[in-house]
Amino acid sequence: MNVISNEQYNIGHICTRQQCDSGFGGKTAFRWISAHHERTDYSFDDLDRESNKFANALKGLGFNQGDILFTFLPKAPEQFFSFLGGLKLQVICGTLFSSFGEDAILDRLGDAGAKGVVTKKSLMKKILRVRDQLPKLQYIIVTDLDEHQSADILSYWQLVREASGDFVAPQTAADTPSVLHYTSGSTGKPKGVLHVHGSILHQSGTAARVLTLTGSDIYWCTADQGWVTGTSYGIIGPWSLGVTQVHYGGGYDAKTWFDLLEQEGVTIWYSAPTALRMLLQEEDDVFSGRDLSRLRHIFSVGEPLNPEVITWAERVLGRPVYDTWFQTETGGIMISNRPGVAVRPGSMGIPVAGIEAAIIADDGTVLGTGEQGNLCLKPGWPSMFVTYLNNATAYGQKFRSGFYFTGDTALRDEEGYYWFKGRSDDVINTAGHLISPFEVESALLEIEEVAESGVIGAPDDLLYEKVVAFVCLHSRFEYSKQLEVKIRLHVSNKASSIATPQEIIIVESIPKNKSGKIMRRVLKARYLGEDEGDISTLET
Repeated sequence: MNVISNEQYNIGHICTRQQCDSGFGGKTAFRWISAHHERTDYSFDDLDRESNKFANALKGLGFNQGDILFTFLPKAPEQFFSFLGGLKLQVICGTLFSSFGEDAILDRLGDAGAKGVVTKKSLMKKILRVRDQLPKLQYIIVTDLDEHQSADILSYWQLVREASGDFVAPQTAADTPSVLHYTSGSTGKPKGVLHVHGSILHQSGTAARVLTLTGSDIYWCTADQGWVTGTSYGIIGPWSLGVTQVHYGGGYDAKTWFDLLEQEGVTIWYSAPTALRMLLQEEDDVFSGRDLSRLRHIFSVGEPLNPEVITWAERVLGRPVYDTWFQTETGGIMISNRPGVAVRPGSMGIPVAGIEAAIIADDGTVLGTGEQGNLCLKPGWPSMFVTYLNNATAYGQKFRSGFYFTGDTALRDEEGYYWFKGRSDDVINTAGHLISPFEVESALLEIEEVAESGVIGAPDDLLYEKVVAFVCLHSRFEYSKQLEVKIRLHVSNKASSIATPQEIIIVESIPKNKSGKIMRRVLKARYLGEDEGDISTLET
């Protein structure tokens, strides 16, 4: 279908009202399946009405174009209503993982200058602990409060009960800011990646041409909406095409997942390599006897896909898994394996239509076949981020020699397939989540017993990379099981449960260069038993 109607690029409008105007109002937009397996169907009429109510509620609170609203929620229908409703009003919408700790929340809400946040009572406690450091935060909107608690802690449902279900999204240009995601850096605070409403052109196009979504599909994307995959391909791409989705509020469970695939008649399934590797470890009787005849294709995203997973999927499920690659900054799929293109197990695939990729050396030289270097993209695709919020310098540093430098390293083979080799920085990819070692190190240094810390990512069969913390204790303390538990809990509460170290190693000192920078490559080499390389700048 034609995504753009009369030059109206508004994502909220296109994913709801435009679908209704196209005759899909009564069609199921999504089936919500709670963690307790209660099922509720929402039509595109429902999605339009509920997002309209939230847009009107925000307008009544004084939200205007360019104001910033975050959701801090587990998977829930209110996530979709508030996200799309905010976008209809041209409010910039950010999403946070419900696993985030108070420091992670403070960094993101504070940097963005968020005016409001939508959350639950159980998560609001984290916000309240840092509320006094968020002077621009005017409203906390709580989805499981029956009534307003105060002038600034409001009941989501009281707001929408009192709001009109009619709202007409203003004409929205392609370059109007839309979605804000934060990504981790290796040496500093998270960076706010800002996208625009015109991103829907690429997200819709790749949902159709790569994921092969059509109006007759039942689609399940397992990604959390805190992740760019969860917004680009769990909200925007499929609903711009009028596709019915399954959204499940529970966590990973192999039997439940395959019950859902079978019972809901899922035709296109998009998940993460970590989840697929977990399935690989299950007994085959979990999958045997299943009727998956409606399942056309399986896709994965977030981290490199092991060839073993593809072999397992073909043996057990009778289908390959198509790996896709993109970033928070790219907003949509850039390089992928996909139906109609031969899969080379272990490869990222080939660039999608309209994307020009290259392998470039640090000095700007374009490298040839088989040469490893920086994976770069020619700027200009519609879903490309437009800035790092409040950090134009870091944004400018991503562009050199006419290309966007992704921070990943790769090589291209003789048939144009790209092969991921690693990161050119210290960012850790654990289960598809990019973790800043700096954030974990900062949390560790808040612990009384810890004198110094250094954090790396190390290869892991399940998570792709695990978080490994090297800790130097103050001389008056000794390591114990109780201290280990204290460290894990503190990092989880301050940063994120995802960032919690899987391994803690006590050391006498942390290697640093003469300017005091932690030499993470030296830590990693020591951990892996590899050559430490040039250590002439190491502090002695």
